[in-house]
Amino acid sequence: MSFSSEAKNEMCRLPLSRECCALAECYGVLLYCHTFDSREIRIVTASDGFAQRLPRLFRRAFGLAFDQLPAEDARGKRTFLIRDPGKIRTVLAAYGQESAVSHHINYGMLETDCCRQSFLRGAFLAGGSVTDPDKRYHLELLTSHASVSREAFNLLMEMGFSPRNSVRSGGIITYFKQSEAIEDMLTTMGAPLAAMGVMQAKVQKDMRNAVNRRVNCDSANADKIVSAAQEQLDAIRELDRLYGLTNLPEVMQETAMLRIANPESSLSDLARLADPPVSKSCMSHRLKKLLEYKGDIG
Repeated sequence: MSFSSEAKNEMCRLPLSRECCALAECYGVLLYCHTFDSREIRIVTASDGFAQRLPRLFRRAFGLAFDQLPAEDARGKRTFLIRDPGKIRTVLAAYGQESAVSHHINYGMLETDCCRQSFLRGAFLAGGSVTDPDKRYHLELLTSHASVSREAFNLLMEMGFSPRNSVRSGGIITYFKQSEAIEDMLTTMGAPLAAMGVMQAKVQKDMRNAVNRRVNCDSANADKIVSAAQEQLDAIRELDRLYGLTNLPEVMQETAMLRIANPESSLSDLARLADPPVSKSCMSHRLKKLLEYKGDIG
């Protein structure tokens, strides 16, 4: 089951308590479903939870049933239909319409926080999706009505969200790409467990990124150590061939022998191995002197 399906199923487990919230949730469903006009209501879904919730939701909001309960098609989708003129008039009247749907959000239906949350839940159940946060962060609401999208955008802004709008073939999307905003949206719509899933995915991503940065940093440092050590070893071998290490000052002889015996050690390790131990900067200075000797002789 996809992350989006799990989120929708979680929302569909919420009780249908207040009639005003049921009406608001239906309003979101209708404005974001496949078809809502004076001739037909068509709601298509692949969500098992939503398919089970819809008949109860419409009975609670309007006291009516769908014309027929749909069977699952080959794509795993169910289509809920209302074509009975009397039923459609009942639905229209509930939202202050007489004969045709004006595709605008009637804010009078969404005066309380609970009704606004219910409206967004209905919109998401009918026309929304959320991407698996392990892959990327993206939550969207899709409608074919530009005015509805614009007004939903304003509603979300009033609720403290910062959505974005975009046009896609077949509709207009209102979307979020920030993990925190998606967490808040899921919680607002009634899916706190899904919101927690987004939060956990973000923590895991941050941890993986931190580990990768540390590994890359350590690898880069190791490459630098190996490269510097190789340069030093080449210089020591050249000094030995042209001049003889025994002709170097005693402290330089010790430094050369330490590097030969410990070709992969860092400056800090070489500094600790010196007799007596010296500081890292001191060891660095001695190795630079060896390179200078080689340059003078060369």
